[in-house]
Amino acid sequence: MARIPARSSPERSVRPSRRAQALRALSACGCLGAALFAGALGDWFSPDIYGQQSRTLSDGVYTDAQAMRGQAIFTERCAPCHGDTLGGGLAPPLTGAAFNSDFDTQPLSDLVEKIHRTMPASDPGTLTAQQASDLVAYILKVGKFPAGKAELPADEAGLKQIVWPAGNAVPPKPAAATTAQLSAYRPLGNMAQVMRGILFPSSNIIFNVQSQDPAAPRTDVPGAGANASFSWVDWGAGIYTGWELVDYASVTLADVAPLLLAPGRRCENGRPVPVDRADWVKFTQDLVDAGRAAYKASQSRNQEAVSQVTEQVADACLNCHMRYRDKPGGTKIDPSNKAARCIP
Repeated sequence: MARIPARSSPERSVRPSRRAQALRALSACGCLGAALFAGALGDWFSPDIYGQQSRTLSDGVYTDAQAMRGQAIFTERCAPCHGDTLGGGLAPPLTGAAFNSDFDTQPLSDLVEKIHRTMPASDPGTLTAQQASDLVAYILKVGKFPAGKAELPADEAGLKQIVWPAGNAVPPKPAAATTAQLSAYRPLGNMAQVMRGILFPSSNIIFNVQSQDPAAPRTDVPGAGANASFSWVDWGAGIYTGWELVDYASVTLADVAPLLLAPGRRCENGRPVPVDRADWVKFTQDLVDAGRAAYKASQSRNQEAVSQVTEQVADACLNCHMRYRDKPGGTKIDPSNKAARCIP
């Protein structure tokens, strides 16, 4: 696929293609609006994709012997962070409603893959696929899912056939903010400032994956160690790995949008953000979905997977910009036409 440049001026077109225009996606007038909290990870599972019958965790998808192997691995590699009883500590718990609700909209392959590619945090990627599967067997046993006669497979195709039971977990309902509480947090920045300060650099981190492997160490930053990759800012070089930065950038796209729903937020030209418009709401959901897709791809620690998702990020941004930002100025599209921003 064609590559989107890692960085470009937020106020000028890089080239006439749709995806190149979209690199300006998060730089000025925003494309986020009201329906953020309706975003969900989505159902990534198609039950007949392999022509097989899906199973749920209630069907007994692991064996007791496999769970015992997983317990030994957990005690050695995972307990220091997740606690001896999986109840959490330095890292979140691996049992209970909150944990289940993080994964119960996905096939079991997503949980196994996350463990395989990103755990343990102190030495990610060092567990084999079989070890990750054994660990999940132990997690399921502690979570009181029944054992069966066949072991949990380690291959992705087999794991994709296993899903969580319907209604398995109900996450705790967040406390509702009162009108008085919301009004107390009046926005300081306009739409362009929030975009340029948060969402534009985060999107560029994701776009950078097209041409730079997040696992490759950087050598051009003074003091950068073996873990240095994308420069968040130079002072942070070596603190976080490149893949962690891609994780953080993806989460930012999906989760920072509520900042743009604050009462009183205005666009750069002083016009109110059009959060009550249906198309703004749709553009919001598109960007939330793109951020979630980027995070899912990043968790695979696969450069090509993230590169493919940049198409979705670019389209989500471009669709909004074509409507609310890149208005005609003279005889051509002019992203510097600030007077016309936030006007459909």
